[in-house]
Amino acid sequence: MARTPVATRKSIGLGFVPEESRHGFLIHIPKGSAKGDLISISEYRGDRFSGAEVTSLPAPPPSDPALRVSLDRGRWAALAPAFWEEANRRLRANGLATAKLTKSPTKPIPVHPSLGKELCVLCWAVEEASIDDIPNALRNWEALAPEERWWLYTMTVATTGQAMKKGVGWRKALRAAIADNPFVKGEGMSPKARRELLGHSQLTLEI
Repeated sequence: MARTPVATRKSIGLGFVPEESRHGFLIHIPKGSAKGDLISISEYRGDRFSGAEVTSLPAPPPSDPALRVSLDRGRWAALAPAFWEEANRRLRANGLATAKLTKSPTKPIPVHPSLGKELCVLCWAVEEASIDDIPNALRNWEALAPEERWWLYTMTVATTGQAMKKGVGWRKALRAAIADNPFVKGEGMSPKARRELLGHSQLTLEI
């Protein structure tokens, strides 16, 4: 009996599947190589963010509520390779095409909503930190389980999720927890143990 071909999910950018999603992130990287250039990461929901034409959306202005991150090219260059490696590993594990990191892409890069949230957490942690602190931030970020990164994103975006709200509230806390906090390999709970703790952290009240 002939085998039924397995349907493949066609994605663009970093895991964004146009036929399945109306929610995702968009990375705008300016042309050129000036260190002062700002890389922007914005979040979209609804019909505005559907189909392959999402790559034609312009970069939002600084005051746009959809703009989550505005990061200088120097910091972006220091963190992007590690994030891309992690994202591609996860995409391969889920049967989606990987994406090559380019310094000056011709179009904005759509990103799967889960990966976009995790990227924002990393960028928020280093947006006002020294570039020298980014390797430490990456180690702390990599030690987090995806579910922990999603939770941190949810808490942060609720009050200080717009790009210009730097250095206050959860944005300030993320820097302290991820960029400033020393990383010591082997100490603390493993990501698996923390994931299990998160799954059983809901209080049950007897009424």
